[in-house]
Amino acid sequence: MQTREARIGIIGLGYVGLPLTLLFSSENFRVTGFDVDATKISTLNRGDSYMWRIESEHIAAAQAKGFTATSDFAQIADMDAVLICVPTPLSEHHTPDLSYVEATVQSIAPYVHAGQLIVLESTTYPGTTEEIVVRILTEAGASRGVSVQIAPEPSDLIDGVLVAFSPEREDPGNMITPRREIPKVVGGMDAAATDAACELYGAIFHRTVPVSSPATAEMTKLLENIYRSVNIALVNEMKQLCMKMGVDIWEVINAAATKPFGFQAFYPGPGIGGHCIPVDPFYLTWKAKEYGFTTRFIQLAGEINEEMPSFVTKQVALALNDRGIAMKGAKILVLGVAYKPDVDDLRESPALVVIELLQSLGCDVRYNDPFFPKVGHGRKYALNMESTPLTHLDQYDCVLITTDHSSYEMESIVAQSKLVVDSRNATRHLSSPKIIRC
Repeated sequence: MQTREARIGIIGLGYVGLPLTLLFSSENFRVTGFDVDATKISTLNRGDSYMWRIESEHIAAAQAKGFTATSDFAQIADMDAVLICVPTPLSEHHTPDLSYVEATVQSIAPYVHAGQLIVLESTTYPGTTEEIVVRILTEAGASRGVSVQIAPEPSDLIDGVLVAFSPEREDPGNMITPRREIPKVVGGMDAAATDAACELYGAIFHRTVPVSSPATAEMTKLLENIYRSVNIALVNEMKQLCMKMGVDIWEVINAAATKPFGFQAFYPGPGIGGHCIPVDPFYLTWKAKEYGFTTRFIQLAGEINEEMPSFVTKQVALALNDRGIAMKGAKILVLGVAYKPDVDDLRESPALVVIELLQSLGCDVRYNDPFFPKVGHGRKYALNMESTPLTHLDQYDCVLITTDHSSYEMESIVAQSKLVVDSRNATRHLSSPKIIRC
C-alpha cells in the first residue's frame, strides 16, 4: 500500500463506491470498479459520469491512473483489497434486505485468496460481517477444498484472508467538508485485519479510528444515524404541536440554537430520506429482537418520521378546503423530489410518498426538479412522470414545496402562485397570505 502497488477493487459504483474510487485514484492506486449495471460500466469506461457532483473530467483523471470498470468478478482474483459498497435497503415489511451483500460475497468467494483484505462498507446491523461475509467465504473455501482462514494470528497472515467492516460516511450535497477530513472508523476480525484496513484507508483519509471489532464499527454507524433520526423525529413532533399552539417552530429552533452548549439544531420537514436515516433504525430494531430487547424509543422515532408525508398531505387538503377546493381533481405542483436540497438522489425521498398520497386522493399531480427530468419506477414507487417547467404557476391550485433546491427563486414562485404550502421553511423570508407553512 505504501508503494501504491496494491490493487484496489471496489464493488458497487454508486454514491459511496464511485467517490471512494476517485479518492484512491487520486493517491495513485490502480482501482478496478465492479458493478452489475451495464449502463454504469459503459458510461465510466468512456470517461463520463452519471452523478451530478462528479464531473466527467474526474473520471478521465482516474482512468489516467489506471481506473477501469467491469462486471467481470473473476478479476477479483487480481485484487489485493476488495471494498464492498452495495445497497442494504429495507424489505416491504421493514426488515433488513441483505440480498445485495449476500449476492456480492457469493460472487467474489470463488476468487478470494490468501493475504487478501475484504472490507464491507454497507450500512447494516451488528454481526453482519461475521454472520454473512465470513460465513460465505469460509463455506465457499471449504467447497473448493481451500482452507480459507479468517482472522488469522499475525504470524499466519500470509495463510489467511483479512476481513473488516468500515462504515461509509458519505454526505451527498456536502460541498464544505472534504471527504479526506471525515475520520474513517475501522473494525477488523482481528488486529491484523484492523491494521491492514487502517493502512489502506490511511492513504486517503487524514484519520482512521480503529475499534475492537466489526460489530463495534457496525453499531457505530447505526448510532450516528439513529441519533439524527431521533432528533429529527423530536422536532417533527414539536412542529405539529407548535402549529396547533400558533408558535413558529423555526423561530423556536433558531433561538434555542444560540445556546453555546447542550443543544444541536435539527429541523423538521416532510419526512426523512437518503439511504441511512430512514433505514438504520429498523435494522437495529430488527436485530434487537434476537436478544429479546425492544427498542421502543428508536422505533417510535422511526414511526413519527414515516408519518410526516401523511401530515404534509393533510395540510395541503386543509389549505385547499379553506379555499373551497376539493382534493379530487385539484391541480398540484410538487417542487423538488430529491430527498434533500441540491442532490441528484431519490433514495427514500419523502416527496415520492407525498406524490403517491396526493394521487391516491384524486389530485392531478405534477412535479418539478432540476436534477430529475424524469422519475420512473424504483423499489417503492412507480410514478413514470416528467419534470414540468416552472411556468404558468397560476394554473395550479397549490404549489407544494418538498425540497428547497437553491435554484428555486421563491419570491417569484410565490408571486405567480395561487397557494404555496411550504414544508421546508423555504419561504421564511417572505410574507404573503398565499403561504401556508407546515
